[in-house]
Amino acid sequence: MASEHAETCAVLSEEIRRRYGADYEVTTRHGADEAVSTLVAYRDGGAEVALVVSGYGEHDRDGLEVLARARRLHPAAMRAVAVGWGDFGRAREVFDALATGEIHQYLVRPEHRPDEEFHRSVTELLEDWTLGSETGFEAVRVIGDPKTSRSHELRDSFARNHIPIGFHDVRSDTGRRMLDSLGLDDPELPVVVVRFTAEPTVLANPTDLEIADAFGLMEPLPADAHFDVAIIGAGPAGLAAAVYAASEGLDTLVIEAEAVGGQAGTSSLIRNYPGFPRGVSGHRLTYSAFQQAWSFGATFQFMRKVTGLRGDGADRVIEMSDGSSVRAAAVVIATGSSYRRLDVPELEALIGNGVFYGAAVSEAPAMVGKAVFVVGGGNSAGQAAVHLAKYADRVTLLVRGGDLAASMSEYLIRELDASPNISIRFDVEVVGGGGPDGLDRLVVRDRTTGDDEAVAADALFLLIGSRPHTGWLEGSVARDEWGFVCTGQDLSEERSDRPPLPLETSMPGVFAVGDVRRGSVKRVASAVGEGAIAVQYLHRYLEEMRRVAVGSS
Repeated sequence: MASEHAETCAVLSEEIRRRYGADYEVTTRHGADEAVSTLVAYRDGGAEVALVVSGYGEHDRDGLEVLARARRLHPAAMRAVAVGWGDFGRAREVFDALATGEIHQYLVRPEHRPDEEFHRSVTELLEDWTLGSETGFEAVRVIGDPKTSRSHELRDSFARNHIPIGFHDVRSDTGRRMLDSLGLDDPELPVVVVRFTAEPTVLANPTDLEIADAFGLMEPLPADAHFDVAIIGAGPAGLAAAVYAASEGLDTLVIEAEAVGGQAGTSSLIRNYPGFPRGVSGHRLTYSAFQQAWSFGATFQFMRKVTGLRGDGADRVIEMSDGSSVRAAAVVIATGSSYRRLDVPELEALIGNGVFYGAAVSEAPAMVGKAVFVVGGGNSAGQAAVHLAKYADRVTLLVRGGDLAASMSEYLIRELDASPNISIRFDVEVVGGGGPDGLDRLVVRDRTTGDDEAVAADALFLLIGSRPHTGWLEGSVARDEWGFVCTGQDLSEERSDRPPLPLETSMPGVFAVGDVRRGSVKRVASAVGEGAIAVQYLHRYLEEMRRVAVGSS
């Protein structure tokens, strides 16, 4: 904590030390010079700084500058300004610092005890730091080669599912000792140890399904299981549909092939989602929605891929990758989309070893001091670049188009422009690269001149385009030429039974929401809205089916 103002310094020091002093070393410095000198000493000594709080107001003119210096000295540390209640004259400066990434949050200086609103904000900052630093309790321990794609997949999947993980390099002394303690001589890697069960479960190079079963949370569905609605996909749209369906009394099943949150779950900070003026990580937002749907009674099946969908009378039958099937009166397709592959063989061979698809938040702390490239021009790419810039020495955003205005939110463009270690190159594409032991170079082509340039690179994050997950719908639901699901008025052929409801597909009782739907708006709030609205049309469909059943009896 730092402040020129004696009262502010005393209040912040007392509040933070009293609540957090048992777990953190709390340091108070009077003035900007003392604060920066201490931050330099911590950096030189290798100390990890979790949070820097600086006063800002009439007596703390240098408060924002202290945090700007902290950003450069300790990029992984959380940064917050403490302002006095009613000091509205400086609000614009604080909001600008928030928009450009100079600070993570603003705190209103405590004026009474206990001030739980103040401490809630501090706790959230410390939680975000803990999740990003992979410190603390290891519910799951993974021992493997950090350069393999499977190790990367597991780390990313556990992190996105909010599971505390410890990853240990098999070549390290610690990793070898762990294998010895498990009685494993030359196991197939990676080894996954589930440590929270009564007896630790040890799995050698397990499949996703084996891991899900080992957790014991997702019991296999009974052969005669029948649900009011089955939601396929646990991204923002699917989770919103699950919350509303389950809360309104519908027997709800959610099937997810990978992790909670979809692409949104990998976003380090979403600042344009309504109700979160300071921003919210995609991970926190989507995991909270999962917990909410679960608390309302929704059933979740993770690590199960859907392979087919067909109608059987009034039921919709969902075929799954483990050979099982489940019946539901209605279905919501919310499988989203994934990033397009780069189609450069030498780079595809390095996935997990310097090349990553998606934001891969779990990889960011390993980027300290490195030269990182991000490919893409949308919000996800911008958010990834900003997050990676907290750790990397320099981040270069590579964009195929000539500007960002058409594909990226203005607040992110401002934040990119304000980040001193982020540069942007337009009208370029990656056409090659490689390295003997991992990525060490890229070949970047100027799309205007056709010239190729070799550049040194330590990591490449790809967030380009979108490809819907709809191959399993072949022959059952109408899709457009790119594979996106057609709904409502976008259906080219009229159905024989009745006009489709909004968000309803060519198969009655099957709805599509979020990024998987043709014409959708690629924003988290829009996906959530579609998921919620779909449930209202779903009720209408189910009521219609009940009337038909009564009339035929």
